[in-house]
Amino acid sequence: MENRLAKELTIVSSRCDSTARLSVPGAFDLCIDLAGEHAEALGNGIGSMMERGLFWVAVKTKLRFVRRPRIMERVTLETWPEPPGRMKQNRSYRMTAEGETLLTGKTEWTVLDTGAGGLHSPRDGIYAPALEFCAEQSCPAPFHRFRDDFADAPFARYTVRSTDIDMGKHMNNVAYVRMLAGLFPTEEWNAMDPREVELHYRSQSHEGDELLLQKRTAPDGALEIRAALADGTTILLARIVRA
Repeated sequence: MENRLAKELTIVSSRCDSTARLSVPGAFDLCIDLAGEHAEALGNGIGSMMERGLFWVAVKTKLRFVRRPRIMERVTLETWPEPPGRMKQNRSYRMTAEGETLLTGKTEWTVLDTGAGGLHSPRDGIYAPALEFCAEQSCPAPFHRFRDDFADAPFARYTVRSTDIDMGKHMNNVAYVRMLAGLFPTEEWNAMDPREVELHYRSQSHEGDELLLQKRTAPDGALEIRAALADGTTILLARIVRA
């Protein structure tokens, strides 16, 4: 039983953007997909968790981009679960090419008890007792602390589509990344050339919901975005560190 999973990948055209590099949404896709594959190997993949009335829920996630790989470039992507906390657990990601670190990141997960309701500790029967966790953190800096007090009027609106919905019947966590990238014209998004993208999932949205998008520039120059329902419920808080 391996406490980390590493996989060699080719950056194919469907994962790339107009710059012929791995797109930001494509990078999140690859990390989350590999996390799911590793969870399956560890016995706590989606199927086995649902059989026990449990479900992994992403709370926060972020990726830091040193260099986005080019189309058809060969890379190695690895992931590992860090030691679980009482109610939450981080999973690390790292992408490299010939010894060069291309990106690092992490996702904070919690476990939802779909039968009894509430949360289930990731320390309680989720992993095999013999598993030795890797204490290394690919992205040791703490998650950002957001202020949820956006004042400006919405600059965009987004209607949740059928293609955004996952098996949990709500908008998939990576679909929010695709939404963010699609809010801006190609030239503007490419000029941002994101160095770090962080998302905090505050509530669920569902097919047909209209999300109102507000933005502001943080004191450090990062772009911060809030997605909310018309009733004021915050769905997502996002932060994009621009080049």
